[in-house]
Amino acid sequence: MKKIVAVLITVVLALPLLAAAQGGTQGGKPRPSPAEKAVCKLPDGKTVTVNYSSPRAKGRKIFGGLVPYGQVWRTGANEATTFEPTANVTVGNKDVPAGNYTIFTVPDQSKWTLVISKDTGEWGIPYPGEKDDFARVDMNVSQTPSAVENFTIAFDQSSNGCTLRIEWENTRASVAVTEKK
Repeated sequence: MKKIVAVLITVVLALPLLAAAQGGTQGGKPRPSPAEKAVCKLPDGKTVTVNYSSPRAKGRKIFGGLVPYGQVWRTGANEATTFEPTANVTVGNKDVPAGNYTIFTVPDQSKWTLVISKDTGEWGIPYPGEKDDFARVDMNVSQTPSAVENFTIAFDQSSNGCTLRIEWENTRASVAVTEKK
């Protein structure tokens, strides 16, 4: 009888670990905001990788609603969005050394700011604060040609780097990312 109880206790304790190891599911169902990845391939073969979770609009008012204007936003869902250049890069007009960072944004109707934070490993919120900011970079803002249901981070390749593009609802924010020589 003691062996059966011990086995049952082990199984009960192991279930949460197994669920966490699956990562892409919650309770056996797909995550509502699945994990995604965007990769920029730099001219010399090095990369910039962004790992994020992609929430869905589901008919909600996103910018100026779910995501308030003028406040730091975690830029995605679930775990914090990571920014990992394997080379020294220039993001907008700021030099960023190779390394691991967390990114946040400050959306506004006509201007966005990309926040590159030195603090890593946190859940998506709370924002660790300006003391951990490595850089703040202005982003270009425009309207998307059509509604974007799935929050998306992508890179558009160019001859000397990429343009980091964030899209959701009807908004696109972008900034150039080039390798620093």
